[in-house]
Amino acid sequence: MSTITVDQVKTIKTLNNIAKSGLNVFNQDHYTIDNNSETPDAIMLRSFNMHSLEFDQNLKAIARAGAGVNNIPVERCTEQGIVVFNTPGANANAVKELVLTCLMASSRHLFDGITWTKALDGEGDQIPKLVEAGKKQFVGKEIKGKTLGVIGLGAIGARVANDALELDMDVIGFDPFISVDTAWNLSRNVQRAMTIEQLFANSDYITVHVPLTDNTRGMFNTETFAIMKDGVNIFNFSRGELVNEDDMGEALESGKVGKYVTDFPNAKVIKMKNVVPIPHLGASTEESEENCAIMAARQLKDFLETGNIKNSVNFPNAFLEYAGKTRVAAFHKNVPNMVGQITSAISNYNLNIADMVNRSRGEYAYTMIDIEDQVNGEVIPALEEKIGQISGIVNVRIIK
Repeated sequence: MSTITVDQVKTIKTLNNIAKSGLNVFNQDHYTIDNNSETPDAIMLRSFNMHSLEFDQNLKAIARAGAGVNNIPVERCTEQGIVVFNTPGANANAVKELVLTCLMASSRHLFDGITWTKALDGEGDQIPKLVEAGKKQFVGKEIKGKTLGVIGLGAIGARVANDALELDMDVIGFDPFISVDTAWNLSRNVQRAMTIEQLFANSDYITVHVPLTDNTRGMFNTETFAIMKDGVNIFNFSRGELVNEDDMGEALESGKVGKYVTDFPNAKVIKMKNVVPIPHLGASTEESEENCAIMAARQLKDFLETGNIKNSVNFPNAFLEYAGKTRVAAFHKNVPNMVGQITSAISNYNLNIADMVNRSRGEYAYTMIDIEDQVNGEVIPALEEKIGQISGIVNVRIIK
């Protein structure tokens, strides 16, 4: 178990290049950036694969400057009481812009046309004549008046849906887990699909913005393609594994799928007919990288200094206004009487509780307790050890 105080210098380790604007969030008087540290308080990263790394017991949090956390051993972190943060929405505008760019460009066969035109190199003065003669093979369609199906109406999907409406498209959305915040931001002109099959059947273009789960893996397959319109264009800027690639290859070859635009190319996909392989550029903008870095850093800083959690993928969000009092922050199993045992341990030292919050998520929970009284410095490690001995406690620290 470890004790942390506000004036204690904390070490941040980065595993990828993190935008300077994000690292600047950490005050140099209280933080040090040390990428060689074996005992950091927190780690920031982007796409670095952490699955083979061992974690020191001093590690309190990991922040992914991005949305996906497949490169982080989340389950192992949870078992060790390490909070894993991500930055949902920080790169949403970047992805949205690329989706809409590809929507229009693929509908007009722009990518194919550019590739064909560049192949005319060497034809000299004949190029203008060849262009005029060959352009008819790239006649495309306007998106105005067509129907876009948006699967997943989170930070990215909602933005895509709203902006597609501004381009005079009809928009159908499907998201059985839509949040209240997203619902407020979504245009009322987005039609709600009651089932995903309804969306498949009525869309000229389909874009998917959902996480990879057991339920979504391979959701684009022969069975679902059969429901769709002939020549539908599909856009995947979420995860490659959402698509059954063998089935997609057959659908492209037959013309059932007109274009497949994916941000996740591989050896199999790039050989397919009518694939537009994007080299994972969804969030690759200067603005997006800065937004993600700043958001990740702020979440880490707040957690290290106050214990508050926002945008964790493995522990519940929890907020308790920090007034400078001694604070107990404990991760524990979500079982009966845990809070009672923690408060009893505190009362054994004749300390009064000023405020507290308890939040649970699945098998685990998180409790923060502010102590009203001034706590003698000698009591802190003893209290921490006492709480740490409670069966079911995963990790405890005292913030003072």
